[in-house]
Amino acid sequence: MNSHFPCGQTRREAVWNMGAGFAGTAMTAALSDDGFFTQLSAAETASPRAAATTPQAHFPGKAKACIFLMMNGAPSQVDTFDFKPELQKYAGKQLPADRKFINSGGRKMGYLTPNWRRFRPGGDSGLLISDYFPNVRNHADKLAVINSCHTDSHAHGSALVAMNTGKTFIGRPSLGSWCAYGLGSENQSLPSYVVMMDKRGGPISGQPNWGSGFMPSTYAGTLFRPSGNPILDLKGPPHINDSAQREQLDFLAKLNQQHLDQRPGGAELASRMKTYELAYRMQSQAPEAVAIADESQATLDMYGVGQQPTDEYGRNCLIARRLVERGVRFIQLYSGGGHLEETWDAHESIEKNHGRHGAEVDQPIAALLTDLEQRGLLDETLVVWGGEFGRMPFSEGKDAPGRNHNPYGFTMWFAGGGVKGGIQYGETDEFGFEAVTNKVHLHDIHATILHLMGMDHELLTYFHQGREESLTDVAGRVVTDVIA
Repeated sequence: MNSHFPCGQTRREAVWNMGAGFAGTAMTAALSDDGFFTQLSAAETASPRAAATTPQAHFPGKAKACIFLMMNGAPSQVDTFDFKPELQKYAGKQLPADRKFINSGGRKMGYLTPNWRRFRPGGDSGLLISDYFPNVRNHADKLAVINSCHTDSHAHGSALVAMNTGKTFIGRPSLGSWCAYGLGSENQSLPSYVVMMDKRGGPISGQPNWGSGFMPSTYAGTLFRPSGNPILDLKGPPHINDSAQREQLDFLAKLNQQHLDQRPGGAELASRMKTYELAYRMQSQAPEAVAIADESQATLDMYGVGQQPTDEYGRNCLIARRLVERGVRFIQLYSGGGHLEETWDAHESIEKNHGRHGAEVDQPIAALLTDLEQRGLLDETLVVWGGEFGRMPFSEGKDAPGRNHNPYGFTMWFAGGGVKGGIQYGETDEFGFEAVTNKVHLHDIHATILHLMGMDHELLTYFHQGREESLTDVAGRVVTDVIA
């Protein structure tokens, strides 16, 4: 189909020439505070009651921003942050018959297999962390390692959606959306919620992992690319210069103001007018936020930028720090994209898979913690690490050194804003199979993140179809023992 009008312009160019060229969701992402999309239309809002909500913390939060390091595909807890010496003792034997589980994908249940790399103590706390994360181990005293996490699904797609939205089905607001809805933005020229994916692809289930669900689309995550123009189609055609665009926006503002003067109380139109100005600001602010060439060579080297295999995740971690500095509330960085061995989904071989992906992220994550601390940002920035579930303590067969999915017990860790460092919370059983002590459900993870950001998970609600909806639904508890 020909995309050009007879005048020789593409549709997009024609829209720009009419003065309406701005990049939809990306432009509007910073409008949380003035409520434009919460009042836009019946299709975009659940009710006038929902539209009346004004972003405001319930109490002073210990963290102003959150960086969620999502290890897509699910790392093995017993090979990373949950050392189980009993696996060495019982190596080659099968899991006791009294341990009930769902065999994901119908794969064979092999034999109990010890950790593939050595665990060593880190910091003054002596937290045991494996050699897949030697650089992160240097920050052991900053980490609150939660070894007793559990979730509701053993399948990647639904488990990822659950970790991001609280439910195993699509259509609900993501964690970042709830943060944007509850707190608004600190920078009206940037989105309040940014997502950066692995270049190998996105997570299973795709956009619902960072979507706004039944909330207005202004609260959805905005995908950033790590270089150039971070948001596709942000800038107009090259023949529309800054001066011409400024004149167009001023002319549109004048017409809209005249229309508004004739219709007092037109909040929708007043807010719509602001989107043009926001788009104009975003054109310079977004590219500047990812301009890591401004950083010192020492900083680039610390993150592993320009080196392999750390370049990509190093860039993303560095950009995350720059976004935090510029007031972005919630940033999610994916490691692993596509499927199976391109992610942390180590069915084939733990050593091959985790050796590869650990080497990609270990140095950048350690650099992020160092950089945030050196700049005085760590105390007000919550860093979260984890995947959608864990992995089984047994292999997938006699000669299959990989591990299958495990929703019954896995590890996540927190660092930074308001978190006790150098502690281990909760336990799995002697094999690392299931959480048994101080169990932490994904709802508890979400409740704790919201609490550290200054929000009560029971009070943060959105009225939808006759019901006050929340991220944690009727469940969830704040894990107070990991809070400083």
